[in-house]
Amino acid sequence: MRRGRAVAAVAAVLAVTAGTIAVTQLGGTEKPAGSRNTGLPPATAPVERGDLRDSAQADGTLGYDKQRKINSGAAGTLTWTPRTGSTVERNERLYEVDGRAVRLMYGSGPMYRTLKAGDKGRDVEQLERNLAALGYTGFTPDTEYTELTEAAVKRWQKAQGSKRTGRVGPQDIAFAPGKVRIKSVETAVGDLAQPGAPVLTTTGSERIVTFQLDVAESQLAKAGTEVSVDLPDGTSAPGTVSSVGRTAKPGDDPQDNSPKVTLTVSFDKPDEVGGFDQSPVTVNLTGETRKDVLTVPVNALLALPGGGFGVEVVRGSAAREVKVELGMFAEGRVEVSGGGLSEGMKVGVPKI
Repeated sequence: MRRGRAVAAVAAVLAVTAGTIAVTQLGGTEKPAGSRNTGLPPATAPVERGDLRDSAQADGTLGYDKQRKINSGAAGTLTWTPRTGSTVERNERLYEVDGRAVRLMYGSGPMYRTLKAGDKGRDVEQLERNLAALGYTGFTPDTEYTELTEAAVKRWQKAQGSKRTGRVGPQDIAFAPGKVRIKSVETAVGDLAQPGAPVLTTTGSERIVTFQLDVAESQLAKAGTEVSVDLPDGTSAPGTVSSVGRTAKPGDDPQDNSPKVTLTVSFDKPDEVGGFDQSPVTVNLTGETRKDVLTVPVNALLALPGGGFGVEVVRGSAAREVKVELGMFAEGRVEVSGGGLSEGMKVGVPKI
């Protein structure tokens, strides 16, 4: 995870705190906030007014949505499979067993039985809606397989060059939520296919990005958060976090066992996103924005002996410490208030 966030900022503050305490313990005289110093800091930076954005970057993977297996619905010899990377739509061939095509139909439920007149169920309605979408009508799409459904099935079978039985089973069609992309072929042409054994691995056709975030940073990317994605070709595409995992588990990096959640990004214009499957990308996240606030560089902070933090205000040849209240850390800066600070003032920082 590459980030310009509070984790780094807090580490910097702790380092400053440790350095200040060390100086005090070595014999420096403690000075209350507001007292004048005898020397000037090695360098200065301006107090700035503007918007501060809590941002982060994450390594992601460009892929496709809705990966699933297509299992064989019949026993026999696999005689044809589609090309990897191709797209299969409604009523097109998914694969062939013994020269008989198994075609894709749209539906969320599986094709698990041979449907015939008198059958009832959700799978019947899925079949009827597909027949109607293909122009084979004459019935009302519902959960009943009637003689009218049977007649429509026979017309569909005739158009495919199949035997007109009026029945449809797993050896004829397979359901998927929509058109699918062929990710891989699991059984080679010429091999024996067995009912229930994987033939194809498919995905949806929409491009997505998956990435991981530390649980502590997950507030940066809730569902609906807008992001930008740096693509392999050097371009950037806008997207939206579409899902956030509910289970935290160690990430893929063996050097980092902190709990992480997996997130998914959908693109605003998925048809315009190119690149290979499983290509590395960078996800740019923007979390909270604090508008019109005063900020100073994080390394301008001083740990005050009496507690809290301050900055060293430099004016001409004089410098003085003032106590400040801290707000959000981001972009290497920290929101500050109090101490009479105003835009354009100079504060001390270490020499670069």
